[in-house]
Amino acid sequence: MPPDSLLTSPVQVLARTAWGEARGEGREGMQAVMNVIARRAATPCWWGRDIITVCLKPWQFSCWNKNDPNHIKILTVTDNDKQFRDSLELSGQLTAGFLPDLTNRSDHYFNIHSAPPAWAAGNTPECILGNHAFYRLGPYGQEKNNA
Repeated sequence: MPPDSLLTSPVQVLARTAWGEARGEGREGMQAVMNVIARRAATPCWWGRDIITVCLKPWQFSCWNKNDPNHIKILTVTDNDKQFRDSLELSGQLTAGFLPDLTNRSDHYFNIHSAPPAWAAGNTPECILGNHAFYRLGPYGQEKNNA
């Protein structure tokens, strides 16, 4: 079990989530995942109300699923890992309000090499960055948010 401080620090939870979801996509991919998390935190609803609750919402970010191979990795990675150091730096920038949004306010994404989730049907991605397609569906996943 990780120290409680890892799961109560927005910077740590955000960095671990982005690293677990997109470390193979480099800084840009991790930044894009953080942008989705920030968008969700800025529009509270079923997916959470802040960075921590958004990241830890069950079944939203697969790296936090107990049966996911990345789960133990995100709990044990240290800043000895270059990609995790990058993720920590980006996380600090986002929580300080200085990380640009690469996703055009997207609040959903998926890996384009996996089967598209049901919510993607009939929706057009805002952008594709690396192996992820990013969508802006609004707080209830039904239509675009004009906010």
